[in-house]
Amino acid sequence: MENDRTADPARFTQLVGGLVKPFVLNRHGKLVFPATVLGELDFSVLDSLDQFTAVIGRDFEAKAPTGSDILTRVESGGYESRFPLLRDLAQNLFWVNRYSMTMFDKRPTRFRDLPRGRDDVFLPVLTPWEDGERKVAAVESAYRSLPATYDSDTEDRVFTRLFDVFRHKRHHATELPAIKPTVAELLAQPEALTWVLPRHDPDYPTFSLQEILDADESVPELEALSRWAMVLHNQYPWERETTELRPVGSIGDDDVVIALHPRNRDVMAFIDRVRSEAVPASSGPAPLPPVQPVAPYPPVRVREAFAVAPVLEALSVVRGEHVCSNDDVIRNSSFSWSPMSAAEISKKTGIEERRYSSRPLEVLALEAARDALEHSGRGAEEIGAVLVATCTSERLIPSVACWISGQLGLLQTHVSADIVAACAGLPYGLSEAVRLLQEVQRPVLLICVEKFSDKIGAVRTSRMIFGDGASAIVVAPGERTDVEVLQTYASGPVSEVESIIWPNREFDNDITVYGPEVKSLVQRYLDQMIGELGDEPDPDDPARPLLDSIDLIVPHQANKTMILGLAEKAGLTPDQLYFNIETMGNVSAASIPIAIADAVRDGAITRPMRVFAPGFGAGAVGGYAVLRVDPAIVAPERAGIDTAPERAGIDTAPERAATAATAATPAAEAARPSNTPTTSDDVRVAFGE
Repeated sequence: MENDRTADPARFTQLVGGLVKPFVLNRHGKLVFPATVLGELDFSVLDSLDQFTAVIGRDFEAKAPTGSDILTRVESGGYESRFPLLRDLAQNLFWVNRYSMTMFDKRPTRFRDLPRGRDDVFLPVLTPWEDGERKVAAVESAYRSLPATYDSDTEDRVFTRLFDVFRHKRHHATELPAIKPTVAELLAQPEALTWVLPRHDPDYPTFSLQEILDADESVPELEALSRWAMVLHNQYPWERETTELRPVGSIGDDDVVIALHPRNRDVMAFIDRVRSEAVPASSGPAPLPPVQPVAPYPPVRVREAFAVAPVLEALSVVRGEHVCSNDDVIRNSSFSWSPMSAAEISKKTGIEERRYSSRPLEVLALEAARDALEHSGRGAEEIGAVLVATCTSERLIPSVACWISGQLGLLQTHVSADIVAACAGLPYGLSEAVRLLQEVQRPVLLICVEKFSDKIGAVRTSRMIFGDGASAIVVAPGERTDVEVLQTYASGPVSEVESIIWPNREFDNDITVYGPEVKSLVQRYLDQMIGELGDEPDPDDPARPLLDSIDLIVPHQANKTMILGLAEKAGLTPDQLYFNIETMGNVSAASIPIAIADAVRDGAITRPMRVFAPGFGAGAVGGYAVLRVDPAIVAPERAGIDTAPERAGIDTAPERAATAATAATPAAEAARPSNTPTTSDDVRVAFGE
């Protein structure tokens, strides 16, 4: 172990602070998500003590047992093996440190050296641990008597670290104050208890950040627990066995106490807001109740509505170069998560892996754009407009579309603009592209791109679902339309509009998904879509419904249960649906076009086919496109992409800071198990039947 646990404090902040929380590759080549274990919060988004305690309650208290809870479970024989006990022990210790690890650095300091008049140095006020000896003895005895769950040696090593903290804890944790007293405030309470270190070794060994990231265990659950144990060990960087609680009035000048210093300016500013009882800004007037539009919005029949026929000339795909398996998710489990195995993630979501990228979102988009232009045979000078559909861009000025236009060497376009339509990005983007085509009468470049991997933090539902990727489509004027019908929707009850949020102040600015509300909006839109397709006549055969002319459904890759319900309601068989969610996860706006490319690759689209592509998601947006997809439009994917943009001739100066915390490596494209066409049985299995 290294002596300086904050050997690179800027790196701690860079990895977990603000809107972006990137993954890293450790020395073993494994994906690691620092935000799931370090426990730091972004205090710039917290206005009141109530908000803070709500976050603490959710992340640190909701899943954590108290010492009394652990004792009761031990005495009732509630532990059948060691791992559940170790997990409870670790979660209890994170709860004990819920305020110190989120707000403060602990600095052993001679009492005489404490500043008495400053308002930014604090001391913990503590209460002796009730029945502590009994709880410690019960935990030790139970662990020794229990069989190993996974691996005895690893579990012993983890127990040694956790139990050393647990048995020397000293203080009760139930009634800890969130805002600690200053030195002057505690001196005014001579009977108040605080830590005193009779012996202090300033070189007491702790774990460096790199050692924590480099934890390497064969069992994913134990790798996560090993990281937890190292982080908790670092919360007490002193000789714990001699630590005592002493009344402030009995502390001598040369005694060493634990001074608490705010981790950063945002923490101190939050403390100032709480002390001043500042009133949080008003959230504005209450929303009005939802009302139906005066008339339904009919889908757009492209042949009839537009003179210039849109042709799909090329479709390219760029995947995240790192595979994040369900095992990777589990080996990075946060202490705020309920227990879940990799197999349970697969059963719950149908996802085995998702793709992550070290490249910035803009670079993913640019690579897809270049591949699509190359496959279409178009030069940059021919492009009349550039559209980018994304909901995860951190770039506002210039927009991603304008940035890409410049990178492609376009001196001028009619339009370069971003579209925020989340999972309905493809129908929204195609609708705008077809309208622009009428004005410019030259090709429009539509790019759908998302990068979720660095916006998830410790939210498990999001980590299980989302991935990174990009796709680009060249839409050009032609003789016969490839886009038959377009429809877009947005809005609904406020609960549905806010069913997926990023950044979410209540979840440390991480992207969050509220499942029941998402299910509600998806069901509402799917019913509407099916009804419309049943009412619309086939453009080639007006005597039959458009619904009956669909060869394949390639939906937004999100909810298989809903997709199966859609197939049954429409009278379609499972082999008329295609999805790739098991290997790509949910890539929001890029989900449908990537799935179309995979449907070609896997033999689900072997000839020009009519595809129904519905999307729905964040903001209560929805929409669909009915397309003619020719397999020839799909560009070959480049293997071994160089992930260093500078070497690819891309000007990425503004992006370098964003990727400084990631370890860029040559892309390793993961092959799918086989190239055989998707069958009805495959679809049923993937749906969980």
